[in-house]
Amino acid sequence: MENIFKIAATHTGRFHADDVFSAALLKIIYPDIKIIRVNSLSDDFKGIAFDLPGGKYDHHSKQAECRENGIPYASFGLLWREFGTGLVGKAAAAVFDRAFIQPLDIQDNFGGSNMLCRAITMFNLVWDSNADSDECFFKAVEMAKTILQNEIENMKSIKRAKSLVYNALKNQKDGIVVLSGGMPWKEILIPEKVYFVVYPSDRGGYNAQAVPKAEGSQECKKYFPEKWRGESSELKKISGIEGLTFCHNSGYLINAKSKEEAIEACKQALKQ
Repeated sequence: MENIFKIAATHTGRFHADDVFSAALLKIIYPDIKIIRVNSLSDDFKGIAFDLPGGKYDHHSKQAECRENGIPYASFGLLWREFGTGLVGKAAAAVFDRAFIQPLDIQDNFGGSNMLCRAITMFNLVWDSNADSDECFFKAVEMAKTILQNEIENMKSIKRAKSLVYNALKNQKDGIVVLSGGMPWKEILIPEKVYFVVYPSDRGGYNAQAVPKAEGSQECKKYFPEKWRGESSELKKISGIEGLTFCHNSGYLINAKSKEEAIEACKQALKQ
């Protein structure tokens, strides 16, 4: 079994997000793995084969698998199903499959428009290029690897932040949660009866952000007053809060010089 982690094979020719992200995932799990591109597998091949007829992670045969929701797996989805839990845990792996991987699997199986898939396919040779196709493929893999590493680190950071967010939730007042840093909070706070989150801004001062109604929704439970929106220099006069420096034009975010002033802005918004 040791050899299976040393070499992996996928198809030659034009590549897509599926085989590129599959290769990137394997490079993250097994940094020293050698990935080759071939037309077919030799009888004595002992490595991992993906997006290639006869390989364990091929999704083109009549026996191709589907998720419980009916969305068919592509190679990336099959690899993530096997290895994702070990990287980020069962719950986070499932969320990532729904949010990130399933749209890529849908595009690979059925076509359609997906801007991330398009960005990957733009690494392919143009029709009159003399460049090396394998070289183009591995450039795309490096970009996909960076994207995946960032996504994985973000999922791990959410796990690290959970205890801090839960503790802040216990101490919330009037539906306002105050965090000690700009940590991930939406997964925990969206389902709760809270309306604003206050946290230090990496640009200075404190931000207060409205809590969305649902994950992925652009609609918030509450907003900052309409007369504040899009204002900056005149905001302290309009709001009556000396340290209020900015309100986003959509009304979901403000910046204040101090934590206390950010909290006061939330209290005024709640009185609307």
